[in-house]
Amino acid sequence: MIQQWYEPLSFSEVLRRTFSFLNIAVFIITAVFVFSEFRFDWFENLVGSYLVSTNESRPETGAVWETGKQTASAHEYLNKIISKKEDTRHSVHQAQTFLDLAAGILPGQWVTLEKQQFKKLYLTLEKTIALKIIEPSQLVWLLNGSSLDRIFCEGIKGGIKLYFIDSENRVVKQIDLEKEDILEIESGGKAVPGELADMDGFLGRIYPAQVFFDALFKLPVDIIPDLMVDPESLLNQDGKIIHVGIWNEAQNGYIKLGFEFEEKNSRQVVFIKGREWAVWQLSLNLKEDVN
Repeated sequence: MIQQWYEPLSFSEVLRRTFSFLNIAVFIITAVFVFSEFRFDWFENLVGSYLVSTNESRPETGAVWETGKQTASAHEYLNKIISKKEDTRHSVHQAQTFLDLAAGILPGQWVTLEKQQFKKLYLTLEKTIALKIIEPSQLVWLLNGSSLDRIFCEGIKGGIKLYFIDSENRVVKQIDLEKEDILEIESGGKAVPGELADMDGFLGRIYPAQVFFDALFKLPVDIIPDLMVDPESLLNQDGKIIHVGIWNEAQNGYIKLGFEFEEKNSRQVVFIKGREWAVWQLSLNLKEDVN
């Protein structure tokens, strides 16, 4: 049949042309496409798959790319912070000694220390060693009598700081523990592997053993017992004393002395304490001998 393209002359001709097989087929196919798109979103998926497959070949430029890149970097950095904080918290909660506690916290990191855990760490120490951290009666009051709310542990270079904070967010007690203090506490008077030159607190005040004892024996006899309050740990140590160091700070009227022993090609340090005024007298003799 030949299709006539001129304007139809009758209504039946209009209907016949409108509902022709070709028009109906086009309408049905179009409707199927439109319905399937609304139902399955195939066109968006097709475009998305194409963009993903060609993503590497397209340049990442423009504000949208930069914003997306910054957002991804921020999420990655935040996840790292959260992960490190969780690792630190886990390490602190698993600590069995104060040395473990210090090793698990990097400088600048903060973590809450449970009161029961601090009590457990404190009770593992000998009485004379525990006194160097905090007096027992004061700790009893802080943990069981006061309005103590929590204990914060801060990592610092070469040690840790402990803050006892009450319910009004005030610091009621602060304990600073340097690495050398912790080693001394953990050793309980026993020798600690290492050398005085590697311990920051002794830098500039390390003397050969001969020079130290020459200056010591120039002091009046009644001063020497105050200079070496607890020499038993030195007498119990095997080896030869090669260096002696004087700590750069006084604490509670005492100054720490470190004696470096050498035995079988290994170095160990034993810590004792001397009264501040006696160490001061010794320092005057040392200055004269060195000069």
